[in-house]
Amino acid sequence: MAEEIERKFLVDPDKLPSLPLPSMIRQGYIPAQGITVRVRISGNQAFLTLKGRAKGLSRSEFEYPIPMEDAEQILSELCMRPLIEKRRYLIPFGGHTWELDIFEGDNAGLIIAEIELKAEDERFSLPEWATKEVSHDPKYRNSSLITSPFSAWGTPERA
Repeated sequence: MAEEIERKFLVDPDKLPSLPLPSMIRQGYIPAQGITVRVRISGNQAFLTLKGRAKGLSRSEFEYPIPMEDAEQILSELCMRPLIEKRRYLIPFGGHTWELDIFEGDNAGLIIAEIELKAEDERFSLPEWATKEVSHDPKYRNSSLITSPFSAWGTPERA
């Protein structure tokens, strides 16, 4: 079984290093009970992802490449609105690759850094630009940003 173990942090944009070129990501979620069903287009690739319920920082995850035309049609016809739009930067730090997401659209202003781990208790170095941990806060899940986008939160979150 595939397993995802990730930790999420808010980001202080003033402390970010110069960033590499991003990949543009557009993704949507199909309503489902008990699991998360996501369709993502990243660059010229498309994927269907199924995620189980979180148990601590871990959950099962299955991801499959799908034809671009299918992904476009699924995003258009089956996914809830708004779609998630973000620029993703891959930043090597401390022996890991951090995924830095700068959100756009209804979630503009939100910046999240994620690190995927091999075990929940794996040690890692925290870059100075990664601040408050939000791993256990469900409102920071991309699937939650569909029904409660960052623009609707009122007072902006600060790193």
